[in-house]
Amino acid sequence: MAPVATTDNVTSNGTDIASLKEAAKVFNPFYSPSAGDDNDGNYEFAKYKPSFPDVKWEPLKEQSVTDRGLFADPEKKSLFAAATKVQHLTPAIGTEIIGIDLRQLTNQQKDELALLVAERGAVFFRDQEINIHEQLELARHFGPLHKHATTGVPREPGLEEVHVVYNDGSRRPDPSAFSKLELWHSDVTYEIQPPSTTSLKVITGPPYGGDTLWSSGYALYSSFSPGFQKYLEGLTAVHSAVAQADGSRAAGHTVRREAVETIHPVVRVHPVTGWKSIYVNPGFTRRIVGVPKAESDTILNLLFHQISENPDFQVRFRWEPNSIAFWDNRVVTHSATFDFWPHTRHALRATPHGERPTSVAEYEKQGKVAKDRQLEIWAQQGISGFQQNGQAKPRGYND
Repeated sequence: MAPVATTDNVTSNGTDIASLKEAAKVFNPFYSPSAGDDNDGNYEFAKYKPSFPDVKWEPLKEQSVTDRGLFADPEKKSLFAAATKVQHLTPAIGTEIIGIDLRQLTNQQKDELALLVAERGAVFFRDQEINIHEQLELARHFGPLHKHATTGVPREPGLEEVHVVYNDGSRRPDPSAFSKLELWHSDVTYEIQPPSTTSLKVITGPPYGGDTLWSSGYALYSSFSPGFQKYLEGLTAVHSAVAQADGSRAAGHTVRREAVETIHPVVRVHPVTGWKSIYVNPGFTRRIVGVPKAESDTILNLLFHQISENPDFQVRFRWEPNSIAFWDNRVVTHSATFDFWPHTRHALRATPHGERPTSVAEYEKQGKVAKDRQLEIWAQQGISGFQQNGQAKPRGYND
């Protein structure tokens, strides 16, 4: 039986009520970011630890954005020629490039990087000395930068466009506050123009753990039957900032721009590749518009679990200090592992806005044809006419 309070301050078994209330507080690392108040005195990157300024910003308005990948050489000769190695990590997603200093990229190479990220979903570099000011400048090549309404910005003035990812030993993530499924997200999809070619550099990391996984929305779309693909293409969904704003307030922080909810297509088309991608995520997508709740819940549950559970769609990256990842938020979702407490994990993100998400119907009104990435790749390999019709021949698979 639960203890009964006998005074204003103490329960019947002598437990302090204030202590009970403190113990009842849960830390959801996705919606309630850490204040980063551990080891300030001797920490090399203390000026980049999160701060939460008490300011208010105007609502975002739509901006003109032209994707730099449209100007790239499709063969990416300039970018690849500068590398000592280009390694695709899985068939569906992820490429690691070795031997390039990101500070030395030409505009042509930046455009080719944007195209590579659009095609491969996520691209990784290690041993990069690029600082946060240079990282922001590189990110501006891809679009106007987003300023996050709730999460931390560096203590150093003038870096409001930087999103700080920070956890240390001062707050242990509470598994009662979240499920691993809920941590999968594409950044701030509730905005009218969610991000495009995003970058994250780890400046301090644990000795092991704290990996990030990315899941391909292209591959998820390609995995479904043609009939279900067509059905999904006609749907839209609500993406909401409310939970993130509520979590920030619960942590005692100011919500710098009021929470919004925005409707986006469930299947969007990338403006450069022309490939179709599933565009929902557990972190921010709340419901499908215009269908019964049971139907909406069932569809979203299917999509969310395929994002998080199907390894064929995923790549996993083990961070080292000075590693940097670029990913296209329009076509991938991602999630970090929270397995490294009490160690410190500290990273800095630069987040360009993309275009307003384009549905298949809107894209094809322009006289273009939206495509299935997997069918395009098979066609390049000389495989044609394949459709997922449930009539595949039985085969063995043993690993």
